[in-house]
Amino acid sequence: MDKETKERLGEIREAMKKYGFDKILGQTVKSKIRSKEIADEDNLLLDEELPVKLRLMLQELGTTFIKLGQLLSTRPDIVGEKVANELANLQDDNPEITYEQVKAIVERELDGNIDDLFEDFHQEHIATASIGQVHEAKLITGERVAIKIQKEGITDKIDLDIKIMKYVANRADKFNADLRKINLPGVMDEFDRSIHKEIDYNNEFMNMQRMEMNFVDNPNIHIPATYPKYCTSKVLTMEFIEGTKLNDVYASTGDEFDKKLLAKNVIDSYLQQLFIDGFFHGDPHPGNILILEDNVVCYLDEGMMGSFDDEFKRNLCEAILLLVDQDVDGLINQLMYMDILDYDVDTRTLKRELGDLFGRYFGVSLNRFDGILNELLGLMQDYGVILPNELVTMARGLTLIESVAHNLDPEIDVLASVKGVAAEIAKEKINPKNYIKSKKSNLIMYGHMLQSLPKLLTRIIHKIENEELKIKLEVDINDKVTIVALVCALIIGSSVVSFGPMVFDMPVISLIGYIIAIILSIIGIKNFVLK
Repeated sequence: MDKETKERLGEIREAMKKYGFDKILGQTVKSKIRSKEIADEDNLLLDEELPVKLRLMLQELGTTFIKLGQLLSTRPDIVGEKVANELANLQDDNPEITYEQVKAIVERELDGNIDDLFEDFHQEHIATASIGQVHEAKLITGERVAIKIQKEGITDKIDLDIKIMKYVANRADKFNADLRKINLPGVMDEFDRSIHKEIDYNNEFMNMQRMEMNFVDNPNIHIPATYPKYCTSKVLTMEFIEGTKLNDVYASTGDEFDKKLLAKNVIDSYLQQLFIDGFFHGDPHPGNILILEDNVVCYLDEGMMGSFDDEFKRNLCEAILLLVDQDVDGLINQLMYMDILDYDVDTRTLKRELGDLFGRYFGVSLNRFDGILNELLGLMQDYGVILPNELVTMARGLTLIESVAHNLDPEIDVLASVKGVAAEIAKEKINPKNYIKSKKSNLIMYGHMLQSLPKLLTRIIHKIENEELKIKLEVDINDKVTIVALVCALIIGSSVVSFGPMVFDMPVISLIGYIIAIILSIIGIKNFVLK
C-alpha cells in the first residue's frame, strides 16, 4: 500500500470513528468469536441519529463520498426512506479553481492557445461544482458558449477513494449480516460505473447529441447545441442558454408564460423520453430546466441519463396499465415476468397489501402518479426487492417532472397522460411488424445456435470421456432403468411438442430435448456398455 493510500485510509478511518461507524466493522468481527448478542446501545444500526451521522461523515470526507451519498439518496429501496431523505440534503463540495488553472487545462485538452481558440474567454466563472467549473466564452466563429472544465486531479482522487470504499464495502459485507442484505459491494460497483460516466465529459456530450436528435422535430423542446471541436473527456463546450428559471415562472402573474401549455409540454416531453425514446433525463429537477421565449422548455445537464431497451419499455407499460386498472393478480404476474419479484414471494400477503394501496389511491379523484408509484416501490422494498437502477431512476425522474407540471398547472391530469402513452406502447407488442422483426432476430439467434451445436456436442463428449463433466440430477444416473426411462421420455416428449419458436420446422424445445437425450445416452453407454 503506497503512502497516499495509507494517508487517505487513515483520514477515512478517523471520520468513521468520529461518527461511530467503526462499530459496524469492528463489532461483527468480534461476533465471530463471542456471542451474537450485542447491546442495543452499542449497535449503530439501531441509532435513530444514524441518517444524520451518515450525512455528516460523507460531507466531511469530500467529493467522492458526497457523490456516493447523493446516489444513495435516490435508492430508498436499498438504504430506506429515512436515510435516503437525509442524504438528499448533502451539499456539493465546491472549491473554485483559478483562471490560470482553467487556462492550462483548456489549452492542454484543446491543444492550442486559449486566445487562438476563443475570441473571448471570461476569466470569472459563472458556476462551480465539485467536479467541474463553468466559464462563458465566445468562439472565433461568433457563437456564445458555456464551457465546463473538469478540475485538475479529480479523477485520481475519485479512483483512490473508490478503491478504499470497495475495501470497506467488502469487509462490511463479509462480517456484518445486517449490511450484507444491502449488498454494499454491488452498490459500490454501481457507484463506480456512475461516477466514471459523470467525470468523462464525452458521455455528457453524446447524451446531449442524442437528446437533441430525439427532439429535432419538436419546436417546444430545446437541448443546448454542442461543439465537437471544443469537446474532450475533460472539457465540454455547449450553447450558452439564457432563459427563465422555473421558480420565477411559478411566481409570475402576467401573461408572459402559458403555464398550462408549459405543464403539458413538460409532461409530454418526459413521457416521450421514457416510453418512446427509452432514453431519459435522470435528474429533471427545476434547476435543470429553463423556459425560453415562446414557452419553449430547455433541458440542461444531461450528465445523468437512464435508458430502457424496447422489451423493457413494453413490459413497463403493461405493468403501468395493470396498476392503473387495479389488476392485482396481473400486476404481480407482470412483476414476476420482469424478474422484479421472485416466484416464491408470499403472494397472498402481497395481494392484500396491493389491494390496500389501490384502495387508498383509487378511492379518491387521482390525477397524480408519483404517490402511488413511490408507495409501490416502497412495498417492493418491504419484500426485500433490490430494484433495477434504471427503474428507480425513472421513478425519481417522473416524480420530479410531475412536481414541475403540477406547480405550473395544478389541474393537469398526469395519470391520464401516462396511461395514454403506456397503452399506445403496449399495443406495439401485438403489432405484426414488430412480430416479424422479432421473428427475424430469433431466426438469426437460432441459426447461431445450430452453427455452434456441433462444436458444443464435441466439447461435451470430450469432457465426458475425460470425466470432467458432472451432471447434478435428483435421480440416480448410475441406474440403467433410470437412464433408459429418461432418454425414452425425452425422445417421446420432444417428438410430440408442436409449439414454441421453430428452427427448420422443429420446435426449439424439441431440439433441446433431443440434445439432452443424446448426452444421457452417451453417459449410459460409457457407464454400462463400455465398462
